[in-house]
Amino acid sequence: MKLPSLNAKPTHPTGYRGRFFTLCLTLACWAVAGASWAGDAAAGKSLYPVCTACHGAAGEGNQGMNAPKLAGQENWYLIAQMKLFQNNARGTASGDMQGMQMAAMAKGPQLATDEALANLAAYIATFPDEPSPTTVNGDVAKGQTLYAVCAACHGDKAQGIEAMGGPRLAGQNDWYLVSQIKKYKAGQRGYHASDVRGQQMRPMVATLADDQAINDVVAYINSLQ
Repeated sequence: MKLPSLNAKPTHPTGYRGRFFTLCLTLACWAVAGASWAGDAAAGKSLYPVCTACHGAAGEGNQGMNAPKLAGQENWYLIAQMKLFQNNARGTASGDMQGMQMAAMAKGPQLATDEALANLAAYIATFPDEPSPTTVNGDVAKGQTLYAVCAACHGDKAQGIEAMGGPRLAGQNDWYLVSQIKKYKAGQRGYHASDVRGQQMRPMVATLADDQAINDVVAYINSLQ
């Protein structure tokens, strides 16, 4: 669901009031949906073994498998991304081999229901959130300036903002952040019409002009762990 712009010129009889009402209704729907994100961690434990080979026994991530850290990430985001994989809105772009592998795993019959996804996310939430090793070097001061455009959705401390659809970035594997920014720039993420938040992300990463800028902003995010 795409949020209406409050700055757009009204093109229908309800005008700005109608747009404001639509925005409030959208946010209310997200809040109600959040109630379904609670799951049974004990039940989710039996679903996680298939994830271990790539993401680690405690969701710590594995660079050799190009699999990100899951520990510390909020359940609403994990569930949302699993659904994108299941609905072919992520992991189907040409050249995204890791995404294609993940899409195949996400479509396993054991994860076919909302309840199963909620249970899996609840189990992941029990993992200790250990700091990620630093592998990316950059200019933290320059990265702080570049991060200003990210803060509206991801938070001033990269803590994530659910209402904006922005996941937590602080504490994530820095190599994974770099790889995903590059996927957005290459059109391998945020390409599908149903991935509204991904599509919103693509013009944001366009503000990072080159690899050095990407490393700089990720270096700043590293400083927020």
